[in-house]
Amino acid sequence: MYRTHYSSQITEELDGKKVKVAGWVYEIKDLGGIKFVWIKDREGIVQITAPKKKVAPEVFKLIPKLGMEDVIAVKGTVNFTPKAKLGFEILPDSIEVLSKAQSPLPLDPTGKVKAELDTRLDNRFMDIRKPEVMAIFKIRSSVFRAVRDFFYREGFVEIHTPKIIATATEGGTELFPMKYFEKDAFLAQSPQLYKQMMMASGLDRVYEIAPIFRAEEHNTTRHLNEAWSIDAEMAFIENEDEVMNLLERLVAHTISYIREHSEKELEILGFQLEEPKLPFRRITYTEALEILADLGKEIPWGEDIDTEGERILGSYIKENYDEDLYFLYQYPSEAKPFYIMKYDNKPEISRSFDLEYRGIEITSGGQREHRHDILVEQIREKGLNPESFEFYLKAFRYGMPPHGGFGLGAERLIKQMLDLGNIREVILFPRDRKRLTP
Repeated sequence: MYRTHYSSQITEELDGKKVKVAGWVYEIKDLGGIKFVWIKDREGIVQITAPKKKVAPEVFKLIPKLGMEDVIAVKGTVNFTPKAKLGFEILPDSIEVLSKAQSPLPLDPTGKVKAELDTRLDNRFMDIRKPEVMAIFKIRSSVFRAVRDFFYREGFVEIHTPKIIATATEGGTELFPMKYFEKDAFLAQSPQLYKQMMMASGLDRVYEIAPIFRAEEHNTTRHLNEAWSIDAEMAFIENEDEVMNLLERLVAHTISYIREHSEKELEILGFQLEEPKLPFRRITYTEALEILADLGKEIPWGEDIDTEGERILGSYIKENYDEDLYFLYQYPSEAKPFYIMKYDNKPEISRSFDLEYRGIEITSGGQREHRHDILVEQIREKGLNPESFEFYLKAFRYGMPPHGGFGLGAERLIKQMLDLGNIREVILFPRDRKRLTP
């Protein structure tokens, strides 16, 4: 093997011992009788020190021929010394060039020369070599690990639902159509209908982490046309409060996990992630409109709270309560999908909620309508044909328990968690209206 240790694994216990390290050439310095090479791997940087009198002639002669971002493997002896920038160095026995990098580079991976976001995304493979960009994606990996750990601890079963579907979750808008042999089909907007069907199966608590596809024509810093959704559904609930309780525990657990396990990455980003306060504040839709009206933002009851309204509310909560996360709930039924349950005594209000993080919605959820006949009527109220949902409705005829759930946008969660300006920063290869490659 070309590597025995990553940079972070070289400790004082290895002083005087042989190791193999490998990575990309980050910097070269030639002082005549001594030459230096710094190579980077996913964990950090290693200094290679080559005094002319202590290394093989072929090694000494090779170093000036190396180029930035060449891939090399080095075998040598670890030497801990305060003279080295990082506290240790490796005295090389051999240096092998595994791959040469062409020049000029498409962008500066050291970050000293700034590149536009489009240039970075066009060359994402090299962009990720920058420590701060790599840190984001290592945190993303840890977020998904934390989420899975939480769901298993809470007794959830992971499921996988189809991404090629015959009918829309919420109607015919925002769909990517496709040909499925002789039939028309669509890319899935959400696993909503399928995870609800699982509530009739006896699995009781299910979750899925998978891509979703929405043909939204937005070109903003918080929208993607392909995103990853963290979906959960749970049966035998009495009301939507139980779903909100689960969701806030999930988000709090995930943030705590990142604070504990991604300290190095947060330090690279120069970001201090605050521990959320539990329970999250809960504000009804009507109360939110009253707060906005007091702040000069009038929204008629029944209309959606727009981007500006969300931002104003987020600032208000932060300034008055020093909180980043809060629920908006009890939305008008008219504004929510057909599968959301209404209050029996106030049918104009739904048992739904959104979770907001620093003024941006990251989750929608609520209690679902589990009564077959009422569900059929609600489908009709939305101008949809119940026959198009026959495969879904069938599950509600043979014993469907009360249930609810949510869909949490992974990219929005990570973007807001790290307080980043653009959602494209947290997904490897974004898909939006203008970007289909790489």
